[in-house]
Amino acid sequence: MNLIQKAFVLVLAVAATACASSHVLVGTAREEIEPEQVKVYLEPPAKYETVALLEASDLGANGFSAQSRMNKVINRLKAEAAELGANGILLQGIGTEYRGSVGGGFANASATGNSAYATGAGYSAAQVSKVGKAIAIYVPTE
Repeated sequence: MNLIQKAFVLVLAVAATACASSHVLVGTAREEIEPEQVKVYLEPPAKYETVALLEASDLGANGFSAQSRMNKVINRLKAEAAELGANGILLQGIGTEYRGSVGGGFANASATGNSAYATGAGYSAAQVSKVGKAIAIYVPTE
């Protein structure tokens, strides 16, 4: 395996293990709950405790529609909150993030005597991802 092949394998391995969600604990974590128990809030409830700051993306998602990609982000935010025992997420925003480009091309050339002929084509496509930010919260049941 030459150096370029080794580098390609390394980049692939890093991309395959890249995190799709993360958190920064800023409050008290509780016992883990099921993600289905986590409620999504667009406005803060009257009383709550902040547990963590969350980020998630649709990295690795196989959905093609904007809705399926959005659902993947929300589900990952809820799963991350549930692991910390937060029963709610206060949505801070959803956006689109540029992840890089994929490209390729081909060329063909021929030469005969004193003349040469070449032709080629190429393409490039931007890779974007949906990303979301939320605050994991615990809303006391009264």
